[in-house]
Amino acid sequence: MPRKTTLDAGSLITPFNVISGIIILAGLILTILRFTGGLGAVTHLDNNNPWGIWIGFDLLCGVALAAGGYVTSAACYIFGLKRYHSAVRPAILTAFLGYALVVLALHYDVGRPWRLPYPVFLSQGTTSLLFEVGLCVFLYLTVLFVEFSPAAMEWLGLKRVRNIVVRMTLVLTIFGVILSTLHQSSLGALFMIAPSKLHPLWYSGYLPVYFFISSIFAGLSMVIFESSLSHRFLHHKMDETHLNESRSVTLGFSKAAAFVMAGYTAIKLIGIAMDNNWHYLTTGFGQWYLLEMVGFVALPAFLYALAVREKNIYLARWAAVWSVLGVILNRFNVSLVAFNWHLPSADRYFPSWMEIATSIFIVTVGVVVYRFISTRMPIFYEHPDYRQEH
Repeated sequence: MPRKTTLDAGSLITPFNVISGIIILAGLILTILRFTGGLGAVTHLDNNNPWGIWIGFDLLCGVALAAGGYVTSAACYIFGLKRYHSAVRPAILTAFLGYALVVLALHYDVGRPWRLPYPVFLSQGTTSLLFEVGLCVFLYLTVLFVEFSPAAMEWLGLKRVRNIVVRMTLVLTIFGVILSTLHQSSLGALFMIAPSKLHPLWYSGYLPVYFFISSIFAGLSMVIFESSLSHRFLHHKMDETHLNESRSVTLGFSKAAAFVMAGYTAIKLIGIAMDNNWHYLTTGFGQWYLLEMVGFVALPAFLYALAVREKNIYLARWAAVWSVLGVILNRFNVSLVAFNWHLPSADRYFPSWMEIATSIFIVTVGVVVYRFISTRMPIFYEHPDYRQEH
């Protein structure tokens, strides 16, 4: 059981609190500007570029990096790898906050945000990919909330309700994996309707497969990345079980990520061969594509494999950081860099500083809420009343 900490006025004035407070204050001001002046007041979006960084980063990257929830739950409860049990709650919390912030970010991007629930509850367009994505994200966010709730119930002392929810763990995990498989792949399928706008190196009939497989190693990498940050800043909240299992979680997830990334590289090559797009590799976009694949997929996969062989935790953590950056780069390339690639540079989209600042504000809110929850609820330690269950 980690030691309890007490707060005083002095302990609240820390570099983290001051910096995050400034960012949140600035974000609230930008929020007022966005919802009083409209999209045009804070963004560089136009008819040629209706989707910007709020879709490319806040949605596509947010959903991919939140995949650690379904990956870790599946490993522990479906495949029976109980040695990863200590990683489940942090991963579920990260996924829950990630999807919640995705929904929050969509309110900024949608022209009339009060209509955001319409596709799920009122729209009859069930053949739309956006309907499928919206419905799955809505349902999976609900599943993540229920999966996370036992930690909150233990904190609040709601034993009876907590025990009921815990009995549903396997069903919730299976449902979460199904929903994640659907919407992770469908986010890639969204761009299949724009073959003339997306560069041929990134456009492929395999886009749904690419997005789904990349979400797997994105989730694995994010769990390792989140774990390294937690050990650095929240070490005092962890019990012996979490600390002892941390090494096996990092190396086990690194090994899985190395295999998945190798397979991802192979199917990307198959996609180029099937579409006979080899000649594009000699162009400027081709060099950028090779940088993404070699520098941010093949290289971290090799680093993961080396870390597992040498049992080097620090190398695995650096590989995780590199892999997370690679997933972000891929989503940016598909949604922004390689999109509308044929337009002259003057007509290409580049986000305004207010769009970037709003995204930083949303990420900061997630970090602050994660820190608040993990320092108060049994996320990195087992509640003493339930230790016998594990």
